[in-house]
Amino acid sequence: MFDIIKAIILGIVEGVTEFLPISSTGHLVLVDQFIKLGQTSQFIDMFNVVIQLGAIMAVVVIYFHKLNPWSPRKSSVEKKNTWTLWKKVIIAVLPSAIIGLPLNDWMDEHLMNWLVVSMALIVYGILFIVIENRNRDIEPRYADLNTLSYKTAIAIGIFQILSLVPGTSRSGSTILGGIAIGTSRYVATEFSFFLAIPTMFGASLLKLYKFFKHGGSLAGLPGVVLAVGVLVSFVVAYISIRFLLNYVKKNDFKAFGWYRIILGIIVIGYFMLIH
Repeated sequence: MFDIIKAIILGIVEGVTEFLPISSTGHLVLVDQFIKLGQTSQFIDMFNVVIQLGAIMAVVVIYFHKLNPWSPRKSSVEKKNTWTLWKKVIIAVLPSAIIGLPLNDWMDEHLMNWLVVSMALIVYGILFIVIENRNRDIEPRYADLNTLSYKTAIAIGIFQILSLVPGTSRSGSTILGGIAIGTSRYVATEFSFFLAIPTMFGASLLKLYKFFKHGGSLAGLPGVVLAVGVLVSFVVAYISIRFLLNYVKKNDFKAFGWYRIILGIIVIGYFMLIH
């Protein structure tokens, strides 16, 4: 029962932080110090990634019509634009897949620690503030998702490689990259959501494969804990996505930058204190 309650809390944390550019990993690392699942380290490692499936499904539900090239409500032009969007998403995913897959185990072993996470939180927080200040009076080149070029999509995909470092935030890397190379905040945010679908499905399948390969099982309580975490993250992520889409229409990302800096300092202070 306690593990189910903990899964609910972790699902809330994941749902809130997955698409806001504040690093779900950074928050899960900190929350893990206070709320530890009574499961094996192998299960927890898998859980922290696969729980993101709930958040990804929230994107699929919200954007089902927009991402569905077979929708009967779409004209032939709209269907063509949808297929083009998917091509841009797939192309943008390739850089992080090509580089991330070979480095996955090394990253987990060497970079999944509080110092890397906290420094990434702070550095990216500063970058958000600097880039937003730089772009304050600059008109974005891409204010519509349909005008986004393949070249720009690939460039955003290259920025997603940076999210392999824990604490950078996948959404933070892609949104920051998009804004830096000329997209509007809204276009950068939506494209970041769409990139998450194949990226996080792939990452989750990889983690599940490794979990089962090393003898892991989801029979009984572990399966229930994972299902609860995924379900809660879906509900909370749905609300978070709606919030962010409304937020970026009228606001910049500097508030998230300051939040990242403050959280990074808190993480450093906490771990230095307990060590």
